[in-house]
Amino acid sequence: MKDYNKIISNFNIDGEVSCASVYGDGHINDTYYISVNGKRYILQRINKNVFKNPPQIMSNIEKITRHLRQKIIAAGGNPERETLNIIYTKDGKSYHISPENDYYRMFAFIMGARTYQTVEKPIHFYNAAKAFGKFQVLLSDFPANELYEPIPNFHNTQVRYENLLKAISDDKAGRVKDVQAEIEFALNRHKDTDVLVNLINSGDIPLRVTHNDTKYNNIMIDDVTGEGVCIIDLDTVMPGSLLYDFGDSIRFGTNPSAEDEKDLSKVYMDNVLFEAFVKGFLEVVGSEMTPAEIEYMAFSAKLMTYECGIRFLTDYLEGDVYFKISYPMQNLDRTRTQFKLVSDMEKKMDYMKGVVKRYA
Repeated sequence: MKDYNKIISNFNIDGEVSCASVYGDGHINDTYYISVNGKRYILQRINKNVFKNPPQIMSNIEKITRHLRQKIIAAGGNPERETLNIIYTKDGKSYHISPENDYYRMFAFIMGARTYQTVEKPIHFYNAAKAFGKFQVLLSDFPANELYEPIPNFHNTQVRYENLLKAISDDKAGRVKDVQAEIEFALNRHKDTDVLVNLINSGDIPLRVTHNDTKYNNIMIDDVTGEGVCIIDLDTVMPGSLLYDFGDSIRFGTNPSAEDEKDLSKVYMDNVLFEAFVKGFLEVVGSEMTPAEIEYMAFSAKLMTYECGIRFLTDYLEGDVYFKISYPMQNLDRTRTQFKLVSDMEKKMDYMKGVVKRYA
């Protein structure tokens, strides 16, 4: 996308673009940093291949941010920093459709805070845990039935596993022969796939409004205080399990190496970071969790890591059609890091359960 001025002219801001650049490391949408008359914004092109109905996505985000804004104001907070603020189009919509049928949206840029790809300080991860816990608490009274489900079965690990089996059977990219070790790893753990799904279906674990993509780089960390300021990337907010959010946070944040690290000796779950997140999360939301949710916290970290690994592997086998890649084997490298993390968590499961028990 080159003509930023043409795109932003449809939004309710005045002026010419003085600075524009690709922003962030997201796997799905195209994100740009935009400066107009000294004011800063985030411009995104929504990935229609992933999100089939962008208007539904934006409807969810409008409802969620409106609810969060009211709660933040009532608590004496700063709604300009503590939640995303949509920049509407000149005809009052939360998105613009270009002549090429691309969907664009804009948010106000949050000043004095940034995202990180890896945790640089344990206190940051502790604060991130509190922020994700606060997100849960603020949305605890939001009616989940008002939200669309942007990606059905997003964290249904049973369905993700079935998708992997189909990708293996179809072998569209002719890669199955080269990844037998990874396939065997995934198949050997298939009994884990239905654990949380069955608990949700039985009602033992409640459905809540959840973020469903709680990677560490989806939270803005204050430059001065190191506190979690704002949860971003709300595309997958929908009914789900609180354990999805907890588990995915552990998966992404406790690994000190890159998500596509080739040297697997560098990939492991950092115990200090795990404990910091458990402590912060339970301090904020623990009193609202059920005994079953607390019991399965450690398991959920392993399950979300395993699920992400089989998603990367599925995409690799299908020819890299979902996640963005910057080199041909990136999804396979991502798969291997996730599976190495799973192995490390399996060795540490008793320790992880002990940490949860101590802080719960």
